[in-house]
Amino acid sequence: MSDKEVNILLVEDDYLDIMNVERELKKISLNHPIHVARNGREALNMLRGEGTTKISPAPSVILLDINMPKMNGLEFLTELRREPEFNHIPVFIMTTSNEETDRMAAQRLNVSGYIVKPLTFDSFENSHSSLDSFSLFLDLIKLK
Repeated sequence: MSDKEVNILLVEDDYLDIMNVERELKKISLNHPIHVARNGREALNMLRGEGTTKISPAPSVILLDINMPKMNGLEFLTELRREPEFNHIPVFIMTTSNEETDRMAAQRLNVSGYIVKPLTFDSFENSHSSLDSFSLFLDLIKLK
């Protein structure tokens, strides 16, 4: 891995899911800074530095829940893809939703992967798409 600083942005409104992601990443010794936003509006503010400290450097990857208050994940992703400064950031959807309409909407917004929660390495045996997505997520972090 290079010496480049790696930041992760987790956009999630459920405290238990936040703790779960942090715990699972620590299990595999992934100790990069994790910035947490509780909804899409808060995440955009953190990226832009509006009313809060700007995440610097910009996140190398974003883990994004779909169902959140104020601005949901798909609305956030739509805004993110419109901004040249951030539209290149790989985004992984993390959600309890296994709805095909959510998957299609996320794919149209150029997501890197779709992980069905809860995030646990034990459950990957039964979900190859989640395993592939999470493996790609880890590869992107390690390449930075």
